[in-house]
Amino acid sequence: MIYLLLLVGFALLIKGADYFIDGSSNIASLFRIPPLIVGLTIVAFGTGAPEATVSIIAALEGSADVTIGNIVGSNILNISLVVGITAFIFPLKVERPTIKKEIPFAFLSTIALLVLISDRLLGITNENLITRSDGIIFLLFFSIFLYYVIEAARNSREASTVKEVDIEQTGSWGKNILITVAGLAAIIFGGYLVVENSTEIAYRFGMSETLVGLTIVAIGSSLPELITSITAAMKKQSEIALGNIVGSSIFNILFVLGVASIISPLPVNDKLFFDIIVLLILTVFLFIFSRTQYKVGKYEGMALTILYLVYLIYIIMRN
Repeated sequence: MIYLLLLVGFALLIKGADYFIDGSSNIASLFRIPPLIVGLTIVAFGTGAPEATVSIIAALEGSADVTIGNIVGSNILNISLVVGITAFIFPLKVERPTIKKEIPFAFLSTIALLVLISDRLLGITNENLITRSDGIIFLLFFSIFLYYVIEAARNSREASTVKEVDIEQTGSWGKNILITVAGLAAIIFGGYLVVENSTEIAYRFGMSETLVGLTIVAIGSSLPELITSITAAMKKQSEIALGNIVGSSIFNILFVLGVASIISPLPVNDKLFFDIIVLLILTVFLFIFSRTQYKVGKYEGMALTILYLVYLIYIIMRN
């Protein structure tokens, strides 16, 4: 039964991603909002919903290793495997704002996480914790990111030339909202089924909470980003694909960890310091690759995929 529910979850994720991309792209056209902004907000937060759900539930249940491991593992997977596979299928076009602002913001978010969990190193306490005050700091950073995105959307609308939108091609407001909501619901429910059942399978094999968070839960809850980004790339919406990945990484750290730590302070496993440093290195790689002709090509995508596989083998052996 567990394996059947896992397959149902995958099916919902795939079909939901297809509907969600179509609906959100058409809404962007009707609003005259650049696809990049849609990727950074609606798509990123929507596909980040499984991570948010899993991490907050884990925080409520006192499973801090699953909460933090899920976020760090998901971000590593997003920036390496999701970008890698998507770019290998179809080279990802990178917008200038993504290179100058969004990727650096994702890097700074990870630095903030590294600093806020280093309580022992900084001589604050004897235990590394993400406290409620740390959570408030994360949410303040998140509000700054939201302000930037809203301003960017408003400026882009003011700068764009007014042109008629082909309603027959894009569909009506009501139809697109319905498609987007239905797609998002399928993504969230599909992600929930995948995470719950894959976690149950993992526990049966005797894996630790940290390893489960970094691998099974991270992979399961990142499937919406993976499938949505691949779907977007195949539909030639590469701005949505990369915006979705970067936006989800920022959302995961600043919003999800922020809310989870306010609910319950999160003790940090010392092993996670290595994983956060890996995340920083991968973000730097993404920044460098993005600057080459403003796209992430097939070979760069392959390199990111290989880096993730090496990391995955290491953490499985480590635990």
